[in-house]
Amino acid sequence: MIKKIVIAIVCFAATGMYAQNGTVSPYSYFGIGELQSKGTIENQMMGGIGMFADSIHINLKNPAALSKMGIQFGEDFGNTTYTVGISHKKLSLKNTTESQSNKVTNLDYLSIAMSIKKGWGIGFGIMPYSSVGYNLFAESTNDNGSLVRSQYVGEGGLNKVYFSTGFEFAKNLSLGVTANFNFGTLENDRIQNVENVQFGTLDRRSSKINGMDFNYALNYTPTFNNKYSLFASVRVNTQANLTSKNTKQVGSFATSSGQNIEVVNVDLDAVNLRHTELKIPTITTLGLGFGQDRKWFLGAEYSFQGLGSFSNDFIDVDNFMYEDASSFALGGFFIPNASAFSGYLEKITYRAGLRKDRTGMVVNNEEINNFGITFGFGLPMRGSFSNLNLGFELGKRGTTKSNLIQEDYFKVNVGLSLNDIWFTKKRIY
Repeated sequence: MIKKIVIAIVCFAATGMYAQNGTVSPYSYFGIGELQSKGTIENQMMGGIGMFADSIHINLKNPAALSKMGIQFGEDFGNTTYTVGISHKKLSLKNTTESQSNKVTNLDYLSIAMSIKKGWGIGFGIMPYSSVGYNLFAESTNDNGSLVRSQYVGEGGLNKVYFSTGFEFAKNLSLGVTANFNFGTLENDRIQNVENVQFGTLDRRSSKINGMDFNYALNYTPTFNNKYSLFASVRVNTQANLTSKNTKQVGSFATSSGQNIEVVNVDLDAVNLRHTELKIPTITTLGLGFGQDRKWFLGAEYSFQGLGSFSNDFIDVDNFMYEDASSFALGGFFIPNASAFSGYLEKITYRAGLRKDRTGMVVNNEEINNFGITFGFGLPMRGSFSNLNLGFELGKRGTTKSNLIQEDYFKVNVGLSLNDIWFTKKRIY
C-alpha cells in the first residue's frame, strides 16, 4: 500500500513542482527570491531546528541524522521512509495607508531515505530552493509634473535535487553530507508609462540559473543513565556557486491597448552580463538539545551567514543592500505515552517552537526581519511507525516604516511520513 502511495506522490510532484508559484511576497523581488528550504514539517513545527535525529523520520536539514535510520527495526531489517509535505500560506500585506490579502499553496518537499546497515543511511529527493512571485505598483512625479506609473512583476524560482548520506564513524559521533543541484528560471519585468503619453516602456529580464552546493553535518549524541540523550550538531552549508545565463529585452507598447510596438534583444555580451555568477555565502549552524527517547525533547539553534558579500549584477535595485544574516530557533516536542495500548491522544507527538530571523535584507535603510511561532501534531497511524503531521505557523516579516510592506502570515502544513521494510536478512537456524 505504501509503495502505491509513493508512486502517486512522485507523479504529482513531477507534474506540479515546476508549475507552482511558491510565493506572493513582495520581498521575493530581491536576490534570487524567497528561500524555501526549511526542512520537513517535523523540523518546521519545532521552530526549524535540525539537530534532532531518530529512526523513523527524515531530517532534511541534517544529513548526519541518516545514521539513525532503521535502528528501531534492528540489524536484520532495512527500513525505508518516504515523506512529502504540502503547505498553504495566507498573507496579509499592509503599509501605512492600505492592506490586502493573498494566499499560496505549495508542494514543499518529496524525499526518500533508507538504511543500508546499522549506522549508515542514504536519502534523496526534490524540493524548492527559492521562489519569485510579486506584482508591485509605484507612482511618482517626473520633472514635468506628470504622473509616472511603474509596475514590477516577477515569477519563477529554483528547485533542487539532492543526495545525502550519513554514517556513525565512532560511538555517538555521526557525519553526513548532502550534495544539492539547484536549477530554475527567474523572470523579472518592469513596465512604465507616463500620464497622457501614448506609449509606455518595458524592460524584461530572464535568468536561467544552475549550480551546486554542499551541506556537511557532525552530530554528537551521547546517552546518560540509559535514559536521557544529548543532541549536539554543527552544520555547514557551503557557498552555493550558481551560474546565470541572462537575456534582456526592452521595448515600447501602446498604453491604450497594451500591445507591444517594438521589442528588441539587448546585447548583453557587450557589457559582460550574458553570463554572471551568483555566490550564496556559507551558512553555519550550531545546535544543542536534550531529551528522553520517545518522551520529550528541547533544543536551540543559532545560524549565521556572511550575506553582506552577495550581489546580483544583472538585477540592479535602488535603495537596497545586503548585510550579514542570522537566526535563532527554539523548539521541542512531548509525547505523553508513546507505548500506550489504549488512549490515542497519549501517543500523539505535540511540537512547538519559535524563531527570529535577521534576513540580511536592508530596504530604504530598514532591516527586514522575521518572527514566527510554530506548533503542530504528529498523528501515529495504527499498526505502523508511519504518521500524519499537521503544523501551523503564525508570523510577521518586514515593517511599515519608510513606506515598506509588513507581512502578517498564517501557514498550515500537512505531511506524511511513511515507513516500510524493504529487506529482511535471512537466517538459517
